[in-house]
Amino acid sequence: MFMKKETISEKQEKYKRPSWDEYFMEIARIVGKRGTCDRGRNGAIIVKNKRIISTGYVGAPAGLPHCDEVGHLMHEVINHDGSISKHCIRTIHAEQNAIIQAALHGVSTDGATIYAKFEPCFTCAKMIINAGIRRVVCEKMYHTGELTRKFFKDAGVELVILKNEVEDYPDQ
Repeated sequence: MFMKKETISEKQEKYKRPSWDEYFMEIARIVGKRGTCDRGRNGAIIVKNKRIISTGYVGAPAGLPHCDEVGHLMHEVINHDGSISKHCIRTIHAEQNAIIQAALHGVSTDGATIYAKFEPCFTCAKMIINAGIRRVVCEKMYHTGELTRKFFKDAGVELVILKNEVEDYPDQ
C-alpha cells in the first residue's frame, strides 16, 4: 500500500509555534509547580529582550517552614467592597520573589515584562510599578484586582489578561 508523504506546508499547518507570550506563560506555569502553598501555586518570570532574567514562586521566606509542611497562616481581609476574604500570609508571592531575586543578583527589571498565572494583587502591583516593569501578562484575573488594574493604567503599565476568567482557589 502506498502512503502519501506529508509536505512541509502540511506539517507546518499541524504545528502551531507558540507566541512569545504563550511560550513565557508556559514557563511561568512550570515555575509555579515549585510553589509550596497549595492555594494557587503561582509562578512568575521576568523577561527582558525575550530573555528570562528572574523567576519566582509562592513560598515562605528562606529558611522558614512552608505551608505544605506546617499548614497555612490564614488572615481575614476586609476588601474595599466590604466583603471578607481569607489569605495565607505565610508566603511571599511569586511576583515578589521574582523581583527580589533580580535585586539580590543585581539584575535590572527596568522595562521588563512579568508573566504570572493570575493578575497580581495590589501589593505586588505597586512593587511591579516601582521595579520599572512596563508590561504584565497573566493567564487569569485576580478576584480583587480592581485597584491593580487602576494603578497599572495610571502608571502606564500594560496589562494583558489571556483568559477572561477569575482565578479560583480555596478559601481555607
